Amino acid sequence: QVQLTEAGGGLAQPGESLRLSCAVSGTPLNNVFMSWYRQAPGKERELVAWSNNNPIRIHYTDSVKGRFTIVRDDAVNTLYLQMNSLRPEDTAVYYCKAQRNTEIFWGQGTQVTVSS
Repeated sequence: QVQLTEAGGGLAQPGESLRLSCAVSGTPLNNVFMSWYRQAPGKERELVAWSNNNPIRIHYTDSVKGRFTIVRDDAVNTLYLQMNSLRPEDTAVYYCKAQRNTEIFWGQGTQVTVSS
């Protein structure tokens, strides 16, 4: 069974940085299509970024381009989301998602709050 465990959320001021991690167990990271989503209060869950390993491709939603970076570390089977220049509108619960063929797995989510 694939399990995803997120960490790294918290409170940040506007302009600060946070790094989220998503530890993957039950499958090698390079076997799965990985993505980050977020859900703000009262809004639908939205895609933030995705990363494919073969071929290597990365995609960011427009609102985070140039500020967020998705990184895979196959050595420790962990996906990261480096978030720089945070804005109040980045406040949300962030989820990582793994897709292996037709199977989809979600992490439990980690809260990110950006406020002065």
